[in-house]
Amino acid sequence: MIRDEANERFRRLRTIIKSITMTGLFFAIVRPIAGIADAQLDVRVETFLEQRRGTWRDLNVPYVDGKILHDLIVEHKFTRAFEIGTSTGHSTIWIAWALSKTGGRLTTVEIDPARQEQAKANVAAAGLSQYVEFILGDAHKIVPAAQGRYDFVFSDADKDWYIRYFDAMYPKLTANACFTAHNVEESRFGFTRGWVRDYLKHVRGVPDMLTYIHPDSRAGVAITCKKTA
Repeated sequence: MIRDEANERFRRLRTIIKSITMTGLFFAIVRPIAGIADAQLDVRVETFLEQRRGTWRDLNVPYVDGKILHDLIVEHKFTRAFEIGTSTGHSTIWIAWALSKTGGRLTTVEIDPARQEQAKANVAAAGLSQYVEFILGDAHKIVPAAQGRYDFVFSDADKDWYIRYFDAMYPKLTANACFTAHNVEESRFGFTRGWVRDYLKHVRGVPDMLTYIHPDSRAGVAITCKKTA
């Protein structure tokens, strides 16, 4: 009886050891392969962006501003992103590249069919199509109707709608989210005018969020993030 129990315990132990060994072997094989794939994607995206650097038109963001968005997403490990204004995809590529590192996905909205088609081609050329959902249509209708929760939003469409875009997305923001807006310039003395003044006054009045203009951006990237405890 004692011998049978000992044999049974030994069989169970051997099964556990075998399982642990196979699991370790699996990760020993899969992790390096995944690492190689990630490195290859990084090289592909970097090469594409560098080759196109300085050539983007159609209201696309500058290279520096794209990098600001990328770094913000990676730093905060954002995974659910929403872009208002795809244009031909420069900012889309930067955002999607960051999300490829965090395991996330981007939804991006564009009203112009030709620009969206070019954006799709550019994103595909950069190897990032699997991280992007393209929506064609009027952001005035699409943004308020958007479902789900988001931890990162980039607004780069019609400026006189920035406040309404912010208000439409605010209830959908997660507890750690950031809402970013392009072309929001402020002088070093804090002077602003027109829609920029109105937008900054609005977002700076939101009690649970903090707003700043990124110092590296010449075009103006306003970053409004949820306050953390």
